[in-house]
Amino acid sequence: MIATALNVSAATVSNALAGKGRISAELIDRIRAKADELGYVPSSAARALRTGHTRVLGLVLPDISNPLFPQIAQAIEYAASASGYGVLIADSRGSVAMQTEAINRLIERDVDGIVIIPRLGTRIVDIGRPLAVIDSPSTPNSTVSADHWQGGQLVMEHLAALGHQNFVLIGNNPASNVQNDRIGGMKSRVPAGGKAEILWIEQHEQAHGKASPLRLAEKVERGATAFAAVSDLHALRALTELQNAGIAVPGRASVAGFDDLAWSAMITPALTSVRMDVATIARIAIDALLCAIEADTAADATRGVVSAETTSVPMTLVARQTTGVLTAPTHPEKTPAGEPA
Repeated sequence: MIATALNVSAATVSNALAGKGRISAELIDRIRAKADELGYVPSSAARALRTGHTRVLGLVLPDISNPLFPQIAQAIEYAASASGYGVLIADSRGSVAMQTEAINRLIERDVDGIVIIPRLGTRIVDIGRPLAVIDSPSTPNSTVSADHWQGGQLVMEHLAALGHQNFVLIGNNPASNVQNDRIGGMKSRVPAGGKAEILWIEQHEQAHGKASPLRLAEKVERGATAFAAVSDLHALRALTELQNAGIAVPGRASVAGFDDLAWSAMITPALTSVRMDVATIARIAIDALLCAIEADTAADATRGVVSAETTSVPMTLVARQTTGVLTAPTHPEKTPAGEPA
């Protein structure tokens, strides 16, 4: 239709729209203007047959109900679309079996490559497609990651600078490389003379029941003044439990989290958190994946992930109202014997 209207060949139109061939800028502008006028949409199926590429990528998330992962998905989609690629999203729902099924479904849809954030404790090596892994620097074959260890150091340095010496580090599952890196970074910066206790929520709930209180008030009574969680969700749980127990935050206890979720600045008090540079991580993952897909040696890249050395992206601390210098005594003052309470 476009070729007929402009009296040029179909090959000329195809090359002009694809940015290929030796065609004058004036003719390219005319062809693209006519395509817009006619509402022309290129056929992805025809292009795939011609080039061998669908220009569609897959993205496998570990749990789309976690508010962090939609943010990552949006950044991945933006980085991919900027390079002319679409994205199909699959959710592994925290299951290894579902993760495998999600990867297979995407391969069946003939995606050119896959970005995956693995379910904790799993290692992805060879799926028969170019693959970019977003995990932790300590995970073998990870392509790109936030520097979770450095993020943990930022939290502890911040709390120590406020004068805290007695810390509770809250994780969810010790099988997670990301959580272990965050807690490891915190532990590496515990100030001289200070002490840190690690509380794993899943282990606690196995012993005391699902969603059972973390007994943080008891830890405050024993001297803990700062609670640093590996995610904002767990930090919110800690903050709520402390407030319900009548413990002032940050007057008597400070709380910090990770990921700087959208609501972290909106709750009262606003949550101190560590932010990852999601846009940069997404761009690095997509760039690495597209290099493998578009290179002449792309067939070799299908044997494993596209980067043997993880790129670590620094994290940033966002200090808000849940952390501060203690203004209340660590232990409540006891009423002298014989005096009314």
